[in-house]
Amino acid sequence: MPKFAVAAVLVAFASLHVVAQAKPLIQPGDRVLCIGDSITAAGHYVSFLDMQLQVQYPNDAPIVLNLGLPSEGVTGLSEPDHPFPRPNVHERLKRALDQFRPDVVIACYGVNDGIYHPYSAKRFGAYQAGIVKLIAEIKQRDISLVLCTPIPFDPGPLRGTGKLLPLDAKKNFAWFAIYENYDKVIGQYAEYIRTNLEGVDRTADVFQDITDTLIARRKSQPNYTMSADGVHIDVAGHLVMARCVTKACGNTWSTVDKTLFELTEKKTKVLHDAWLSEVGHERPGMPKGKPIAEAEELAKENDIAI
Repeated sequence: MPKFAVAAVLVAFASLHVVAQAKPLIQPGDRVLCIGDSITAAGHYVSFLDMQLQVQYPNDAPIVLNLGLPSEGVTGLSEPDHPFPRPNVHERLKRALDQFRPDVVIACYGVNDGIYHPYSAKRFGAYQAGIVKLIAEIKQRDISLVLCTPIPFDPGPLRGTGKLLPLDAKKNFAWFAIYENYDKVIGQYAEYIRTNLEGVDRTADVFQDITDTLIARRKSQPNYTMSADGVHIDVAGHLVMARCVTKACGNTWSTVDKTLFELTEKKTKVLHDAWLSEVGHERPGMPKGKPIAEAEELAKENDIAI
């Protein structure tokens, strides 16, 4: 999104306020780990959340780390035409928890886990098993868990492009050739996350909040979308996601400042790349980050400016 468009989004939301719950889940000085796929890896929702926590706790702000990895899921499944096996969070989750030692984990998975195919009970079962395993790994360390529903798939921008395939398609489904009713498949995955899963401290229904926002905006702008490819939400989508997560945590949403956001984005990016390299992963094509000590020094410079 162009900078002027980002600024417009920020101004539009600047006066909004989320009412906090009695006891915020994220407390001063906490270490907060955000894991997920390419949505989390993009980092914007993490920066928005970090910004709110900086404002809420100016004297002892939590340390927020984005450890999202593009293409990742919780199942180990991949569509046949994916260029490499999709990474599975369980390959790196223990290392991430042991090395970063978070007090709170925010996790968002699902949109990749249906591998862009029609609904399959076997694939859905693999997703359920992967989520249960993720919860168990986190809770055995007595870490608080915020579990997000998957973001919705938006077929709108892909209609008429040939990138949506019918159920009886003669070629393989993939992230670039998506089942035309994949939004309904992911809707079922989101419904599972909403079922008060044991071990989950808070649930953030980003699926519903993004869906509601799209419905509302399309009343006046029928072609409005937050994701040109139906999956990767833009900054406006990340803002909706961040508000949803902040509300689920019971923390306060007080302001959105363009300069503060841009500074936080720089910090989020340098820490993301550094820690992703430090923890390790199996996805090809990712840039090597700076050493942790160097990245943290750069992050401190941004913190001073913030």
